[in-house]
Amino acid sequence: MCGIAGICHIDGPDGVSLNSIKRMIGALCHRGPDETGIYLDDQVGLGHARLSIIDLSSGVQPIHNEDKSLWIVYNGEVFNYPELKEDLLQKGHRFYTTSDTEVVLHLYEEQGPDCLTQLNGQFAIAIWDTKKKELFLARDRVGIRPLYYTILNNTVIFGSEIKSIFSNKNVSRRIDPIAMDQIFTFWTTLTPRTVFKDIYELPPGHYMKTSDSKVTFKKYWDIPIYPRAEQSDLAPKEICEQVRDLLQDAVRIRLRADVPVGCYLSGGLDSSGAAALVVRNFNKDVRTFGIRFDNDGFDEGEYQKLMVSYLNVNHTDLTATDEIIGASLPDCLWHCEKPLLRTGPVPLFLLSDVVRKSGYKVVLTGEGADEVFGGYNIFREAKVRRFLAKYPDSQSRAELIGQLYPYIFDNPRLKRTLQSFFAKGLDQIDDPIFSHFIRWENTSRIKTFFSQELNEAIGQYDGYEQVRQSLPEGFERADDFSRAQYLEMAIFLSNYLLSSQGDRVAMAHSVEIRLPFLDTRVMDFMARVPAKWKILGLNEKHILKKSFEGILPKKITSRPKNPYRAPIKQSLLNEKTAEYTKEALSKKSLSRAGLFDAGKVTKLLRKVQAVDNPSEIDSMALVGLLSSQLIHRQFVQNFPARPDNPVSPALIVDRRSEALRAVS
Repeated sequence: MCGIAGICHIDGPDGVSLNSIKRMIGALCHRGPDETGIYLDDQVGLGHARLSIIDLSSGVQPIHNEDKSLWIVYNGEVFNYPELKEDLLQKGHRFYTTSDTEVVLHLYEEQGPDCLTQLNGQFAIAIWDTKKKELFLARDRVGIRPLYYTILNNTVIFGSEIKSIFSNKNVSRRIDPIAMDQIFTFWTTLTPRTVFKDIYELPPGHYMKTSDSKVTFKKYWDIPIYPRAEQSDLAPKEICEQVRDLLQDAVRIRLRADVPVGCYLSGGLDSSGAAALVVRNFNKDVRTFGIRFDNDGFDEGEYQKLMVSYLNVNHTDLTATDEIIGASLPDCLWHCEKPLLRTGPVPLFLLSDVVRKSGYKVVLTGEGADEVFGGYNIFREAKVRRFLAKYPDSQSRAELIGQLYPYIFDNPRLKRTLQSFFAKGLDQIDDPIFSHFIRWENTSRIKTFFSQELNEAIGQYDGYEQVRQSLPEGFERADDFSRAQYLEMAIFLSNYLLSSQGDRVAMAHSVEIRLPFLDTRVMDFMARVPAKWKILGLNEKHILKKSFEGILPKKITSRPKNPYRAPIKQSLLNEKTAEYTKEALSKKSLSRAGLFDAGKVTKLLRKVQAVDNPSEIDSMALVGLLSSQLIHRQFVQNFPARPDNPVSPALIVDRRSEALRAVS
């Protein structure tokens, strides 16, 4: 995995500074510490920071085709590249490396943008066509790899991370009020928006092209969603057999690397299943890594130990203490580049450091299984709420909610609160966002802390309506569960889970994650499986559990879903972190950023400090307000928050004319 960056003048030659590209890739060296490369001509500059995983000796980028008319910088892996290469060889293409990068370039030469539909992988691509004077940028289907851009004075400036773009002194750094409204509703921004004004994210499954002084965008893939008539009629046993075969092959091709590949192992169904497939079929000596917590309410150590013993693997765990989580939040945010409403990304940020120091660059993870196979409580909640709407007088009302959260129903006060919570919006079952609406409304309560200035800037913006307007053709014909899955994947998966809890925290320490559950073949197959087999009654991930029977211990396949969480108050208001938290949320700091109402924030701090177990909303508010303040400080107020890395490129291809070379 790597970092890419570049500058392209849309209207024609205008000169690109070598030093500007050096600064851009210098900001990305944590993504690619092994070597750097640069391509320059009178119209474009491309930069690459490499984490060498495939073709360690000759894969330095930028890479060109036979006549050097096409040049590529590339962040990612295409796992089916050997098969694609064989077909290209038969068509007469010649290769000078053994990398997947060169395969992508020749496939683009052969097919243009249509090549994207053949790539099974995770990638962000930049290709410069020297003959057509076209820049082509593309991103993988679900957005595992990031790609950001801005357009300034008819110049496209792009990079794997926003800090790379901000290394250009002409790019302004401002918080986007609409983005703040989105984050404090959906947990994240809605692509293409980012938290910074005029900085955009290329949406998953899209490509962008500059040609003839214009910039065009096109969606080449969308999350599969099929009406019942197009879904499978296979029996559950046959479905499970196909799932096992697909997952085994998804794991097989994700082990393609010229370096060792490890596995994350949390003790949950998903990571345990991925690790078990590796051990049973490919590598009995695989190294595994996991997170432990001091607090029993967050720790899954019992199940990790069970799986380590069952698989007989060499396992390393990290104990994420409250103190280290709180102390590491600012560093984690520097890499996430957006506010957070949870501390969950921080332990994963710390774990990637352990992985790297153990000599590993690549790990398989279980992310994506909950979205694809139906593992989240929000799916079960929506199912229960639809039942309640249909049968408002049912005697099963309390019992059903109790099945979702049995531990809460031991507390009479919380029991009444939860029943009231689920009763909201039952008259809106025809709303396409019904499954997520009460959750988003609950999160939106944090917006009461917004300053008057921020509220005025947001104005009448309606994020819910933006989501409704973005839904694909045919959405209304899909079943209720498939629609809920689509919303979860389109918003939460790409822009939070795969970003703040995925690529960004792993690549902070030069670790590439690979996600077999998000193999395009697995996603498409499961999209055709009827909803009744994904959640059987209220049993989440029924098909995946059945598929892993005989592969995993029954104690793992039968355990209820345990959402991954990390401590909040204990981390942000302990003896070692309380001072920096209070300083960031002081009246002076709040006034400087202008995002939040200082009086309300002061009352929140007092309230949270006074109770042992703050409410979910108060806890989310604490993280959201603090992380927003830190993001403003790092990227708006004090950028760069840390010095750039000096860059000595292993390869510089300089095709600039003498007249424009002087801009360096």
